[in-house]
Amino acid sequence: MQNNGRVFLKKVRSNVSDALDGVLFDGMTIMAGGFGLCGIPEALIYAIRDSGVKDLTVISNNAGVDGIGLGVLLETKQIRKMISSYVGENKLFAQQYLSGELELEFNPQGTLAERIRAGGAGIPAFFTKTGVGTIIADGKDVREFDGESYVMERGLFADLSIVHAFKGDTEGNLVYRKTARNFNPIMATAAKVTIAEVENLVDAGKIDGDHVHTPGIFVKRIVHVPNPVKHIEQRTTRPRLVAASEVN
Repeated sequence: MQNNGRVFLKKVRSNVSDALDGVLFDGMTIMAGGFGLCGIPEALIYAIRDSGVKDLTVISNNAGVDGIGLGVLLETKQIRKMISSYVGENKLFAQQYLSGELELEFNPQGTLAERIRAGGAGIPAFFTKTGVGTIIADGKDVREFDGESYVMERGLFADLSIVHAFKGDTEGNLVYRKTARNFNPIMATAAKVTIAEVENLVDAGKIDGDHVHTPGIFVKRIVHVPNPVKHIEQRTTRPRLVAASEVN
């Protein structure tokens, strides 16, 4: 679109396949938002699976669970390497890693978050005390500052970030809901291309600027995915308490 010599990009795409068109390639690095199964861009993950792209390096706090989230890309063996923090809920992940089929770069959770934030902020590396004296520090630059040892960690920047938001407008401004505001905001800043799937799509100007979590300048494409399935990773319940008046 053009208006008085200015070029406007059409960010809203009709479906997830259209949103990913021309972006995917073998051997690329993808950041995938979410924590467990909360806030995962599930529709985009399925579209990546269906594209057949392979040899992926995926940066995500975890790898979903068997058959859900990034677990579907493990099933098709499209992921070559995971850069993660916690992967304990996925049996297939463990099998592939232990058999040597899957490469793994483990990170303390806070370090992973900071590596992503740093990548988005243009910071190539930083020093942290987390991991000093453990296998996390093996092969890394360890330096002393003010009498304390710190290990150097590199910032992370991807070819593509896929995120899930509760609400977005046609300019790409995003709002995340509650716990889904986990890795999504920082990942949205740390890639060459960020694509967001949003539950509720509204016109530009309909979101109060004070409520925006990710400014639209970071988001290249948007796809409306209403009424997504909200999976429960671990159902933890206790027996219902019966009131004395109910006992007869």
